[in-house]
Amino acid sequence: MDENSKEAISTSYWHDLQSQINAKKIEELKLRYPDKFAPENDIFSRINRGDKIFISTGCGEPQYLVNALVEYVNSHPKAFFDAEVFHVWTLGVAPYTDQKFKYNFRHNSFFIGDNTRNAVNEGIADYTPIFLSEVPGLIRRGIVPIDVALVQASLPDKHGYMSLGVSVDIDMAAIEKATTVIVQINPQMPRTHGDGFIHIKDVDFIVPFDEPLLEFNAGVDSEIIQRIGSYVARLIQDGDTIQVGYGSIPDAILSNLNDKRNLGVHTELIGDGIVELMRKGIIDNSRKTVNPGRSVAAFCMGKRETYEYLHDNPMVEFRTIDYTNNPLIIAQHENMTAINSALEIDLTGQASAESIGKIFYSGIGGQADFMRGAVLSRNGKTILALQSTASDDTVSRIVPFLKEGAGVTLNRGDIHYVITEYGIVYLHGKNIRERAMELISIAHPKFRPWLIEEAKKNGLIYKDQSYIPGKRGEYPESLEGYRTTKTGLDIYLRPVKISDEPLLKDFFYSLSDKSMYRRFMSQRKDMPHERLQDFAVIDYTKEMIILAVVDRKHKEKIVGIGQYGIDETKHSAEAAFAVRDDYQNMGISTELIVYLTFLAKRQGLLGFTAEVFVENKPMLRVFEKMGFDLQRRVESGVYELRMAFKE
Repeated sequence: MDENSKEAISTSYWHDLQSQINAKKIEELKLRYPDKFAPENDIFSRINRGDKIFISTGCGEPQYLVNALVEYVNSHPKAFFDAEVFHVWTLGVAPYTDQKFKYNFRHNSFFIGDNTRNAVNEGIADYTPIFLSEVPGLIRRGIVPIDVALVQASLPDKHGYMSLGVSVDIDMAAIEKATTVIVQINPQMPRTHGDGFIHIKDVDFIVPFDEPLLEFNAGVDSEIIQRIGSYVARLIQDGDTIQVGYGSIPDAILSNLNDKRNLGVHTELIGDGIVELMRKGIIDNSRKTVNPGRSVAAFCMGKRETYEYLHDNPMVEFRTIDYTNNPLIIAQHENMTAINSALEIDLTGQASAESIGKIFYSGIGGQADFMRGAVLSRNGKTILALQSTASDDTVSRIVPFLKEGAGVTLNRGDIHYVITEYGIVYLHGKNIRERAMELISIAHPKFRPWLIEEAKKNGLIYKDQSYIPGKRGEYPESLEGYRTTKTGLDIYLRPVKISDEPLLKDFFYSLSDKSMYRRFMSQRKDMPHERLQDFAVIDYTKEMIILAVVDRKHKEKIVGIGQYGIDETKHSAEAAFAVRDDYQNMGISTELIVYLTFLAKRQGLLGFTAEVFVENKPMLRVFEKMGFDLQRRVESGVYELRMAFKE
């Protein structure tokens, strides 16, 4: 017998043994609490016409109970009518939305899932838009009354306490207020720490049933999604407390955090990615300002291995959703980073995560709570990460304005960073024109000309805003890189972007009159939009502009600019550079020329030409020490330099 066969027999043996132990526990419970164990038909006969029925969230859904209830109605079609089923989000079974039960059930969801979306949009089920943090309050105040609660829990411990396991969120409020509480006890439900304990004395009926919990698959990964994840990872710092949503993009984000340290978690949802980082010690919650040492969540959706990790693990606490999602609680976390996604964002910065135009798709959920809380947090930041397109690149997720009927889930003031596979932009504190240009710069290239024209038409940007379509105008991200100058200054060298006009304006107006004169050989001191466009919008195949920037927290500052324009007849390029007066003599100009030379050689150019005032000794020295085969000619106080590259 091979090792695999032995292991299979061993696993089967222990499973059978555990099943026998669980069966014995249940028999003991029946003897101790006989009134709580009744035939299912008797239990469901307690439901009256018009009752409000609550069902646990997501992977905590009591599948057997739900199916048993529907079977009861199927065999007793006149048992009750117009019962309203409340659900935050159903991941698994939702047979009560079937048309044949329309006189028995009416579904009302606080968050729309795949299994209920069609019913909601066809008008045979309801959707209640609300911040998830407020749902328990609605229940406790009787605004949303609950008559019957169908929940799932672990087996009771020796003290009689059952754990709600992976779904604490709304369940506690529903259990507290429901007239009748029906619990499916399931040995496969993990016993989790936190708010989710209920005593067997406080429930009305127990229905034992052993079945695997629902599992959540985040979806297909891809190179694009991984690129988005890598961008988000750049913004997460050691010691940050993070919140992430669900799906393939959050999973990609978490998979890119392996080089981080001392991360904390305060979120509504815990999934496989967070647990994996906890296993690796990357998430240790050691620097959290609230609930240090604990990952805090309201519910879990993941794989079986994740549920096993959560079982009796004191490093994870499940709290009610009016705690986890309370913006005032979230704001108490220093360095809170809220990471969410959206279906669509418009050029003004407002986003919808709940509907596609008039089609209800998901719900407000908890992201608005977390984005608001993170904005209020000390050193907090909000990140909206989304793929630039949908429907196989036929639809842009970045649009001029949200579609008619779309719900504004996130307003313009709560979004700091927006990320697509084309880069990172920062919107906080920027005007509408700046926001529009930033968002256009990370839209899918094929939609950028359309967005430019729509933005012009609607007065969001300059009417004469130029744009270079296609590969010629596509930002060459691969040319970005960090450098440390000879004086120890850390700078970031990157090509100019179409959205850089405001930064360029600040840079040029920071130059002294002398520096402006040396750079442009002109007494002209203004730098209007028309001139700035020549620097911000370029054909990367014919010229190159490299910016030296330093990051002043959230807003970059240009401290130097280097450029060359190709002369195709001579297969060389005219070069120039300028450095802010307060950053001169720090080695920035040398780094710019070294990098421009590298790029020019890579394009096969033979050398540079330049015009330099005779009195501009600093610029002349930069060119001289590059080791070019340099020729100079003086005319009217100006050196005309020809600099051939050496092999």
